[in-house]
Amino acid sequence: MNRSIVTLAMMGLAGVANAAAPPANHRNFVACPIVRDTSSVPCWLAEYEGETYFLTIQTDVSAPVNPPWLGHKVLVEGTVSDEPRICGGIVLKPVALSVMQELDGSCNTMLPAEERYNLTFEPPRPPGPSKGRLAFGDPVTKPQSAADVASKSFELRYEFDSLVMFRHAQPLQQILEHARQSGASRVQITGYRAATLLSNGQLMREDEQMGRRRAEQVADLLRGAGLTDLKYDVKWQDETKRARGVDDAALRRVQVVVDR
Repeated sequence: MNRSIVTLAMMGLAGVANAAAPPANHRNFVACPIVRDTSSVPCWLAEYEGETYFLTIQTDVSAPVNPPWLGHKVLVEGTVSDEPRICGGIVLKPVALSVMQELDGSCNTMLPAEERYNLTFEPPRPPGPSKGRLAFGDPVTKPQSAADVASKSFELRYEFDSLVMFRHAQPLQQILEHARQSGASRVQITGYRAATLLSNGQLMREDEQMGRRRAEQVADLLRGAGLTDLKYDVKWQDETKRARGVDDAALRRVQVVVDR
């Protein structure tokens, strides 16, 4: 069955059962993204219940918050900030954005540049193409102290219903380097499936197998990078019942514990 149909069915059922809603200063919604041109860098917006919200600027794929895509709806999970409006939109900070994979031809709004919306833009990294790779990047490896070589925990955060992306390159590289340098004997990997409570009271649940898929993918990537001489403990958990409309995005994760 098409995942969009499953998701909508789940949302409809959850909306009946869920009387609660996120706090008033949170905005969790699904909408078409809007891109506004400026003289420096495009900015991304979304509309919800008659108001416009600023999401992010157009950035490199390795940035902490990736911009959405035209042709797809986006799940927006954010906190209303008291910062001045950007590009005409209320600032959500922090904000998590998840591109919905289903195509939506109605999500095609592009607004022209207006002088009043010009941005002061400082690039997040030096000019030139990104050096990131899908799994492992090129972070600067820091020398480890004695306190670093025992058990150490790492966490990867995910977009809704998604697997590894470009921004996971550095944490994956850190896991790999720590395991090698510490002489680890075991890696515990736990993948989590989660849900998001929308501002309208409906609940969006991730695919039932998402926790397992996340955990197994991270294990496969580490093995593929040469981390084979140790024991893997791979498991997964369902945390959809913990959705409260506040920091639900933080529940979409994989936790990796490296033990000597």
